[in-house]
Amino acid sequence: MANEAKGATRPAIVVTGASSGIGQAIARVAARDGAFLLLVGRSQQALDELVAELAAGGAQAAALSIDLLDAHALERVERALSERGLYCDVLVNSAGLGMYGPAAGAARGEQLAVLGVNVRALTEMTLRFLPDMIARGRGGVLNLGSISGYAPGPNMAVYYASKAYVNSFSAALAAELAGTGVTVTCLAPGVVRTPFFARCSVGQTRMMKLMPRSDVVDTAEAGWRAFKAGRTLVIPRMGDRMIMGFVRLLPRSALLGLVSVLQRPVKSRAKS
Repeated sequence: MANEAKGATRPAIVVTGASSGIGQAIARVAARDGAFLLLVGRSQQALDELVAELAAGGAQAAALSIDLLDAHALERVERALSERGLYCDVLVNSAGLGMYGPAAGAARGEQLAVLGVNVRALTEMTLRFLPDMIARGRGGVLNLGSISGYAPGPNMAVYYASKAYVNSFSAALAAELAGTGVTVTCLAPGVVRTPFFARCSVGQTRMMKLMPRSDVVDTAEAGWRAFKAGRTLVIPRMGDRMIMGFVRLLPRSALLGLVSVLQRPVKSRAKS
């Protein structure tokens, strides 16, 4: 194992995006497995609080506050593992950014940051740890995709495209790794009750008003169960699976028109 850090003897679960939302919920579920957790996120306080919570329940965890857009982010993850004599046995790529608004009018740097976290960082982390997993004949990757990746997304063009990449990349890797003992699972939920959509200012669209919202704990539980079972794709809620079936039946032009309408902001009524 040429890439494996020297002295790494204990398996670890590396969770990105563990500061909040689905990543934080998955960390809580994964802690039951008894492996050491390396929790990666941007909020040191949130990570420290999660480490303390998990430790109170008997789990072992450490916090690593980094921005995945940093050029040395992967290096810091590797160092954090090596210093503790750990190797990445399971990688959970749940960090994500979103941005709402027409692509041509939105800040280019912010849109590229969405790609930097959702696509580049996820790919870099996955490609770094997969070879060692294959050499060991065990382990796996759980990627956070989305049902939004199965449709074009006017007014969130870059975010939808980034999730299309995650969905496709995960499926292709799962096929390549068949028979190796290493699995790749894509968790593709619909709208989940987390701070994510508020942060990217999409909360006031028709889409957000009409779409059923999933519970973050239920979503994490479903994703982790699917990963442990070696499934390649899980869309947790029946309602979201029905939406996916409907999406597949629509002609592309009709789908684009529908999403365009749903992704427009809802105009608030003036108070008299």
